[in-house]
Amino acid sequence: MEGIFTDEYFMRMAYNEALQAFDADEVPVGAVIACGNKIVARAYNQTELLNDVTAHAEIIAITSASSYLNHKYLNECTLYVTLEPCVMCAGALYWSQIGRIVYAAQDDKRGFMRYSRELLHPNTQISFGVMMEECSMLVKDFFKQKR
Repeated sequence: MEGIFTDEYFMRMAYNEALQAFDADEVPVGAVIACGNKIVARAYNQTELLNDVTAHAEIIAITSASSYLNHKYLNECTLYVTLEPCVMCAGALYWSQIGRIVYAAQDDKRGFMRYSRELLHPNTQISFGVMMEECSMLVKDFFKQKR
């Protein structure tokens, strides 16, 4: 049973969140936070719905996970997100001391890695590329519709 809880499994759950964002006419980014083999938070971008530029999937997921765990530090958790976090989200992830981040697609324009890996907590591990094609295509399709 434990073998099903892979990075791809959790990224698939984040992708499902991104599809909800797409359907809601939000930039299609989805995130889940897992502790062990349990998802403790699910979120997607809601900047339009909430009229709040900070309502990124990662921020909502951090808040939800912290509330669920009753703890402000998420050092035992992994964030799975369909697009590389922006600098704002990287800052929030730093303060949460998230243990690991797995992101699918790179964001060459707004992603935090464009600036520095040091925006994250020094103990945070990073992986990327899981489901990169699907997640990247979803974002491209969204913006193609907008143009």
